[in-house]
Amino acid sequence: MPQTPADPAVREHARHTDGKLSRERMLACALEIIDREGVEKLSMRRLARALDHDPMSLYRYAANKAALLDGVAETVLGQLTVDSADPDWAAQLRAVARDYRRLALEHPNVVPLLVTRPLATPLALRPRGTLRPLEAVLTLLTRAGFDGPGALHIYRALFGFLNGHVLDELQELVDNPEETDDLLRLGLHRLPLGEFPLLRSLATALATYDGAAELERGLDILLTGLTTTPTPPARKTDKRRTRAPDPADHDRGRKTQILWNGDREQERQSTFPALTENHGGKPQRRPS
Repeated sequence: MPQTPADPAVREHARHTDGKLSRERMLACALEIIDREGVEKLSMRRLARALDHDPMSLYRYAANKAALLDGVAETVLGQLTVDSADPDWAAQLRAVARDYRRLALEHPNVVPLLVTRPLATPLALRPRGTLRPLEAVLTLLTRAGFDGPGALHIYRALFGFLNGHVLDELQELVDNPEETDDLLRLGLHRLPLGEFPLLRSLATALATYDGAAELERGLDILLTGLTTTPTPPARKTDKRRTRAPDPADHDRGRKTQILWNGDREQERQSTFPALTENHGGKPQRRPS
């Protein structure tokens, strides 16, 4: 009777484990399954079978599959190194970018988790390990003289670019590998020439895409912009609101008030001459 072949994840994981279950071992095995077959093939039952443990024992380390996927992303990002003490912040960000690309190419099936998992989890609720690169980059930049908001802006610009780059580099372009003509090899001949003339003309450029070179070119543009962008000018204060009070203002104000009161009194007397006359500055009613 033929035997059912062993799960590849079981064979792979059995080579370097002692059988004792831990969170680290569980996440390492989950990462192996994702690397080999994709996120959609990972389940708590499949993982338990690969670990040779009861499925219920896994819930001690991950409440559900979502928590398991967060843990896998944390495992990968834990391999990203940031030297916060590097005095050359731009060179260090370039090194971080290269390291991030390396991890993405080693674990292409995890990239969607790195890019999309943050969309489903508020910042403060994410695994601490996924936040450590952010904290390390902020430390690097604030030590270099950037303020907090400026450092956060640079982090967002860098990782926004990196996530877009790795998604672009990992996308499948080849439609027919046996074709030698780039237009046919990429399947661009199916696009109407009248609608996509420029895209069709770039078949060779698309076919010869160099991810490493594109990364460096993008970093040149990004980092050059960040190093040449001037610091926003400080907000100007209204000098009229901050000028020290002038004692002469008080005297001018008193004189203006006196003149104004005099004008009002003169106007009242000229308007109602039969009703009032001035006795010591106070209007009095005439006796009847």
